[in-house]
Amino acid sequence: MKPRHPAPLNALRTFEAAARHLSFNAAARQLFVTPAAVSHQVKHLEAYLGVALFQRHHRSVVLTAEGQALAATLGEVLGQLDLAIDRAMSGASAELRVTTMESFAAKWLAPRLHRFHRAWPDIRVRIVTDDAHADFAREGFDVGIRYGPGGYAGVHAEPLMAAPLFPVCAPSLLAEASRPLARPDDLRHHTLLHDESASGRPGVPAWPDWLKAAGAAGVDAQRGPIFGSIYLAQEAAVAGHGIALGVAPLVEEDLRQGRLARPFAHVSDNAYRFWLVRSPAEPSASADAFCRWLRDEASGDPASAPRTRE
Repeated sequence: MKPRHPAPLNALRTFEAAARHLSFNAAARQLFVTPAAVSHQVKHLEAYLGVALFQRHHRSVVLTAEGQALAATLGEVLGQLDLAIDRAMSGASAELRVTTMESFAAKWLAPRLHRFHRAWPDIRVRIVTDDAHADFAREGFDVGIRYGPGGYAGVHAEPLMAAPLFPVCAPSLLAEASRPLARPDDLRHHTLLHDESASGRPGVPAWPDWLKAAGAAGVDAQRGPIFGSIYLAQEAAVAGHGIALGVAPLVEEDLRQGRLARPFAHVSDNAYRFWLVRSPAEPSASADAFCRWLRDEASGDPASAPRTRE
């Protein structure tokens, strides 16, 4: 076989950015170079490979079949390279990158993370919150926690916790004699707090589903403000602004601290659950330790928390 010169790494990185954006201009902005420099690097790579990677049009570029094949794996390979470099540079101070949604980070992870630090003081955990699914290879994440139906591509995923739903409110609302909360029907006298993210997701209960299952009559299930996230609806309930449908793991700490109460016993099952997702790369010892700790912490059952009344 004819000997081959080493692959031009800079050209590969430039091509990957151009292929991901399908734009030399956007790739140039990401890489802090000029569009002409991007074009030069892509041409250099095409000459090295002996194939065309883009079809160039007047105002756009389109990947060729060869370009698509190369781009399909190059992002993951470069992401793993960046991660390996980061880990080598960090030396003995191991940093574990964790991605999750804001509500889970604030309501479940943050209140108990000190226990992990006490057990593993040498592992520095960096929490990044985003509701979008992370690209583990490109963004260098080791562990993620996601709320959804499962079926996550490109990662190893395992169920972490079920996510049943039940009404929650500030304890002060339970003490109002003029507006009792003795039966589900009594919700007609109260403001219902809605989570927009639950709408349109098959198997994820919203207020109409819970009211029907609980046998409530005469309650307008559409009444009340709509919030853009579970976290905001729950915070409005803590503030005493109405009744929210709480996702069990996310209300566990507020129930334990007395910031929220459960007025009714009925619990609705949820097709969504919390998932532990991991990078498909070789797991690190710190990621293994963190995942074991997550499983231990998740072994409780917040849906079994008693109803609380003042």
